[in-house]
Amino acid sequence: MSANSRVPESASTRAETESFQARSLSASLTVKDLERSLAWYHEVVGFTVDRKHERDGRLRAVSLRAGDVRILINQDDGAKGLDRVKGEGFSLQITTDQNVDEIAKRIKELGGKLEMEPADMSWGARIFRLKDPDGFKLTISSGHAA
Repeated sequence: MSANSRVPESASTRAETESFQARSLSASLTVKDLERSLAWYHEVVGFTVDRKHERDGRLRAVSLRAGDVRILINQDDGAKGLDRVKGEGFSLQITTDQNVDEIAKRIKELGGKLEMEPADMSWGARIFRLKDPDGFKLTISSGHAA
């Protein structure tokens, strides 16, 4: 919306009194190799398998969870090209009350590669960054400085 655009008065007033109040966010990611991504999210990062989704006897998707965070990974069907770039332009930030240094250490011990080692941020959180096998970026963050 440009600076000269106007929101109708009724919509503006309604937005002030009825602001959007979300309670959780789940992500659905299309991956090139479902088994490889499942192994990474489950065995390396530590998500638990909530449910496996099959169609015509083939594994097509897996619902994963870590606390209140849920991620659905879906097998790419190739309809838009199997070599298309995935994971560009955004990252998922996951906040935890656990020690991010210990999580990062465990991920590295299990073969994961960090894009950024744990560091304190100016806003008080401690974070580290990593990428999944398809290039989807994750930031693991404490809620506050350690």
